[in-house]
Amino acid sequence: MTVLTVVFNAVMDRHLQHQADGELRSRAAAVATTIDTSGPRVRVLETANDRLLDANVWIYAGNRLLEKPPGATSDSTLTQAADRLTAQGNPACTTVHAHGHQPVRLCSHTVTGGRATATVVTALDLAPYRSSADTLLVGSLILDGVMLGCTYLLTRLSVGRALRPVRTMTDQATQWSAVGSDERFGAEDHPVELARLGASMDELLDRIRTVLRHEQQLTGELSHELRTPLTRIIMELDWWRARPRTDAETRATQEVIAEAAQSMRTICDTLLNDARENALNRETAPGTTDVLPVLNRLLQRLDTPDQVKTSVEAVEAVEAVEVRGAVEVRGAVEVREAVGTAAPVLVLEAGVAPALLERILSPLLANAVRYARSRVTVSAGRIPGAVRIDVVDDGPGVPEAFVGELFQPGRRADSGDGHDGAGLGLPLARRLARTVGGEVVHDPGHSPGARFTVTLPGG
Repeated sequence: MTVLTVVFNAVMDRHLQHQADGELRSRAAAVATTIDTSGPRVRVLETANDRLLDANVWIYAGNRLLEKPPGATSDSTLTQAADRLTAQGNPACTTVHAHGHQPVRLCSHTVTGGRATATVVTALDLAPYRSSADTLLVGSLILDGVMLGCTYLLTRLSVGRALRPVRTMTDQATQWSAVGSDERFGAEDHPVELARLGASMDELLDRIRTVLRHEQQLTGELSHELRTPLTRIIMELDWWRARPRTDAETRATQEVIAEAAQSMRTICDTLLNDARENALNRETAPGTTDVLPVLNRLLQRLDTPDQVKTSVEAVEAVEAVEVRGAVEVRGAVEVREAVGTAAPVLVLEAGVAPALLERILSPLLANAVRYARSRVTVSAGRIPGAVRIDVVDDGPGVPEAFVGELFQPGRRADSGDGHDGAGLGLPLARRLARTVGGEVVHDPGHSPGARFTVTLPGG
C-alpha cells in the first residue's frame, strides 16, 4: 500500500504539472497571435483582450524585453527567470518561488517569421495545483488507513473464526491427555488442514497414553520383580532374630541379604535402563551375551523342588557329520549339557545384554520350576539371524480358557494356587524381548505341560 500510494501521488504530481504546462503553452500561443514578426522589427499589436493577455506575460525581441506584466519589476524573481528562459533560445519551462515562497511555473514560446524573432514567456501560479496534490495525498493516506483498519478487522475475525476449531481441539486434547482418555479426533467431517492436525494430535495422544501405560506397567514390574529378593531379606532377618546365631550363621545370613540386595539393584538398573533406552532410541544396539552360561546360572539360583530335575540342551544346526557322544536328529546335532558345567560345548550368542537376558528368562524359568511335576528342560539353538530358547515343563500346562489372557498384566490362571505372584512376570518377559526385536510366545499345542519359546536377535 505504501508503494502504491507513493506511485499514485508521483503520477498525479506529474499529471498536474503537465496540465499547468499545457495551460501556459495555450496562453503563449494566444499571445503569439498578437505579435508581428514580418518586418525588421517585432511589433506587439493591440487587441480587445489586451489587458487579459498581458497578465503574467513577458514579450522579448531577441533578448530585449518589450513588455512585462503590470506589477512586475525588472529585477524581480519572475522577470529574472523569464530572462533566463529567453536566453536559452529554445522553448523550456521552469519553476521558481516568489511572493512568499509560492511556486510559480514559467514556460517560454518562440515566435518566428520574417526577419524578426520574438519570445513569449508566460507564468502560472501553482498554488491551486499544489493544493490539489496535497488533497490527493491526504485522501490517499486516509484511504490507506481505512483499508488497513478494515483489513486488520476482517483478518482478525476470519483468522479467529478459522482457528476456533483449533482452540477447541487443543482444549479437548488437554483434557483427554490428563486422564488418558480413548477419545480421538479422527479425520472425518474436517477440512484437510484440520484433519491433518487432528491426526497429528491423535498420534500425540496415543504416545502420551502409551507413556502413561508404560509408566504404570514399569511400576508394576518393579513391584513384582523386587518382591522375591525383598521376601528373602525379610525371611533371613526373621530367622536370624529368632534366636542367637553363630558367627558362621550370621555371615551366611549377611551373604544371602547381600545377594538379594544386589539382585534388587540389578533388577532396578535393568528395568530403568531399558525404559530409558526404549524412550530415547528404540533402535539402540544391545550387547552380546553367551546364552548357555546364563541359563545354567539362572537354574542354579532357582529354589527347585527335590523331585524336579532341570537340564540345559544346546542344539546347533550343522551339516550332517558324525559327532562322538551326540545324538543326530534331522540334520541337527543335539548336545546335552548338565547343569553347572563350567565350559559349554557350544557357544550361542544373543544380541542382548546379560542382565536383560536374565530378566527375560527369569519369569519363564521360575514358572516352569514352580509348576513342573518332575522335569524342566531348557533348549537353546540357532535359527537364521536369531537365537531360540525353549522352556518346557511337564506340569499341568496353561488352562485353555486362560491362554488368551496369558500375557496380560495382572492376570493369573488361579490366584488361589498357593504361589506368590501378581501376574506380571510373563508380560514383563515379552515386553523386554520385544524392545530388542525379539518375542516370547506360548505353544498351546504342546502336551503334556507347557512350552514357552523365546526368540532373540543373534549376536
